[in-house]
Amino acid sequence: MIPIRDTIPSKSAPLGTWILILANSAVFIFELMIPEPVLEGFFYYFGVVPARYSHPEWAVWVGLPIDDYWPFVTSMFLHGGWLHIIGNMWTLWIFGDNVEERMGTSRFLVFYFICGLAAGLVHFFTNPNSTIPTVGASGAIAGVLGAYFLLFPHARVIVLVPLFFLPLFVGVPAITYLGFWILSQIFSGTLSLALPEDVGGVAFWAHVGGFIAGAVLHLLFVRGRRDVRALAPDEWGLEGAWQPWGHVYSWKDKPWR
Repeated sequence: MIPIRDTIPSKSAPLGTWILILANSAVFIFELMIPEPVLEGFFYYFGVVPARYSHPEWAVWVGLPIDDYWPFVTSMFLHGGWLHIIGNMWTLWIFGDNVEERMGTSRFLVFYFICGLAAGLVHFFTNPNSTIPTVGASGAIAGVLGAYFLLFPHARVIVLVPLFFLPLFVGVPAITYLGFWILSQIFSGTLSLALPEDVGGVAFWAHVGGFIAGAVLHLLFVRGRRDVRALAPDEWGLEGAWQPWGHVYSWKDKPWR
């Protein structure tokens, strides 16, 4: 299932989400200008390489500084290819604006980076001997999904389901779509533990760590009831067509009739 959009319209411009998408896109354009051999070293210096900290002798041997922890931040802005960055930024675009609206731009950005750091740490502890650099914003974005999962469980996510050669668009409850996603990450992460640690792939446990961090920490960042205006029925527009009949969502995504 490919997410297309959600059904919770924003009442204000999501500046923090735009800033993150712009920053990631700018860094990716810079990556495209770097020759391939140099780019590999770039990923090793600014991506998270667990063995860099668990095996300092190896890090010294390959020329990586062992007292530099900035990669846990810089890795959030690096991506390994077009599909990688498009998938991450599209997901952030769909789910980030509503979470940011509940938190405010400044709090949202702090929340985003904390979730990214949590994801990087979980990846380190679950793959301490890996010598492969991990890059991408997916761990931080997973934190946004964790917050969305609890803040807007009754929202609907419009997904594209390829049915042979026919595109099928379906509205799925957010709690179902995101619940299935996190369970798939846990399942895949469990299977990955049976593989050699030097085998590259998706950092499933980083996604799990970011999602859990977002679900647990989001209450520390959301604004109070009085600071969030409920949507009026005429503000839903086309999004309302995907909602259950007779329901309009309030400030905390609770249905009322």
